[in-house]
Amino acid sequence: MASYKQSVGTGVVNFAGDNNPGAVEGQLWYDSVNYNWKYQFPNVTAAGSWATANSMNTARGYLGSTGIKSASLAIGGTTGPTTVGNTESWDGTSWTEVNDLTTARVQLGASGTYTAALAFGGNTGSIPSVTLTDKTESWNGTNWTEVNDLTGSRRALIGCGTNTASLAFGGGPPASALTEQWNGTNWTEVNDLNTARQELSGTGDTTAALAFGGQVPSGPGQSGATESWNGTNWSTVPATLNKARGTGNSSKISSLTALFFGGDQPVPPGRTGETELYNGTSWSEENDMSQIRRNLGGAGTDSTSALAFGGEIGPITAVTEEWTGAGASISAWSSGGDLNTARQSPGASGTQNSALSVGGNAPPGKQAITESYNGTNWTEVNDLNTARNNLVAVGADSTSSLAFGGATATANSANTESWDGTNWTEVNDLNTARNGLADSGTVTAALAFGGNTGSVTAVTETWNGTNWTEVNDLNTARSALAGAGDSNTVALGFGGGPPNIAITESWNGTNWTEVNDLNTARRALGGAGNYTSALAVGGNDGSLSGKTEEWNGTNWTEVSDLSTARAELGTTGTVPSALAFAGAAPSDSAATEEWNSPQSVVKTLD
Repeated sequence: MASYKQSVGTGVVNFAGDNNPGAVEGQLWYDSVNYNWKYQFPNVTAAGSWATANSMNTARGYLGSTGIKSASLAIGGTTGPTTVGNTESWDGTSWTEVNDLTTARVQLGASGTYTAALAFGGNTGSIPSVTLTDKTESWNGTNWTEVNDLTGSRRALIGCGTNTASLAFGGGPPASALTEQWNGTNWTEVNDLNTARQELSGTGDTTAALAFGGQVPSGPGQSGATESWNGTNWSTVPATLNKARGTGNSSKISSLTALFFGGDQPVPPGRTGETELYNGTSWSEENDMSQIRRNLGGAGTDSTSALAFGGEIGPITAVTEEWTGAGASISAWSSGGDLNTARQSPGASGTQNSALSVGGNAPPGKQAITESYNGTNWTEVNDLNTARNNLVAVGADSTSSLAFGGATATANSANTESWDGTNWTEVNDLNTARNGLADSGTVTAALAFGGNTGSVTAVTETWNGTNWTEVNDLNTARSALAGAGDSNTVALGFGGGPPNIAITESWNGTNWTEVNDLNTARRALGGAGNYTSALAVGGNDGSLSGKTEEWNGTNWTEVSDLSTARAELGTTGTVPSALAFAGAAPSDSAATEEWNSPQSVVKTLD
């Protein structure tokens, strides 16, 4: 068993556990079994860096890729001599194999998100007997479907944009300057790149994009040239890469900032882990990847957040790395895309990358509006059958949810509706109509507790996928409380009122037990996570609050505040990755904020 020793001045302090449980920024300690030092990193990175994450299920190179750091796709590629159609989906923690491309291929282009993407071009057949293709396929979150082809067959091209408005440019052989635009149905040739090239990288959308790096027909082979797309034409910009190279990848960001990593360089060993950051004016060298490689996949949302996966390190690899940029927040809220309709008191379900905002209150009153979040933007989808506010919702993602309770224009509601990814369907009602309740669980195993029936209530009900059943009450009746949990057997209920309270209760599947209180008594707050690891977000503590507290299974600890103080907000997700949106701030809000907090920022030193 390891012993842990921390040097304090000239003294030594012993403690137990894998990580120092009371570690603070800058703290250093020693592991006697593994013979290494550990350091508690600050909450803001001093410099951009790569860290190894969970590997793909299938090692491969020459693959297509798209999405963001926390939700992306790895598409096709080669495992060596074999061309594959394998598709894997990344949820911010691990890779899951999903349905294959209809046509296996390597060196393809891709654009879009993990739920709505395009894959186009590439080589079909097994190496070395490959054939250029112009095939385009569309991904709907479940399956690939063949749609209209590119205007010309090519490989080693790049794509950016969405599955309904995309740009495909470059490729070969021979090296091409061809640029095509996708309108959701067809590809159309538009103005060419100034420099013909293949194995390039790029970022942006159909109105503002960048192209950089790649292989060119003459000279040293690798290019450092950067071009900017304004929606009509490409223009060469003065900035060039510090290290000319091709077969790298980039985080899909905007025309203003980009991150370029890995690739081929003209000097041995050929492969590189070089990382460069474009700030809209110039490229700067950043910390290298942990593993040098070429022909890799990449995704990202901004210059502080990226994902690199697969490629060639010599052999084909499945290694995944995550980029955290200089000054990036490790335990803080950052802005996401706003809701289409500002509102307060919606139901919320899903994850940071795949969420629903359900109902709520906005002029002229109770709403049935449902919006779906893809990790970047909100999209209006089909409405609830019953307009209401102060309801709750549970679900694993934006394709499956259960909404229940709330208040209509005339009365408290017991209504329960089930979401199948497209439509809401009414199912069996709660036994007790109420608003301002809290929830936990899934569409097949949910918990509803507390709320207001005309007076505050402690009633708890459990959902088995078909019916609601009353079980043992909360110890303290209250409304406008928050809940956390991913089942109906273990959950956490906290806060509420009136008056504002800090009481926290834990559900074990049979009874509620009081545990340690919130640090700040409040109501109309949001909750995310589960009974061992949760967030309490915002609310009203006498005035609008942005306070965020984190639960570690025993105690609440204050962490970084919301950017916008608000009550009656929607909150969903987990402790490492949560989403907060809408609310009273003090007027109806459309603001969305994303929480990023790794479970541990303890690093082992070399």
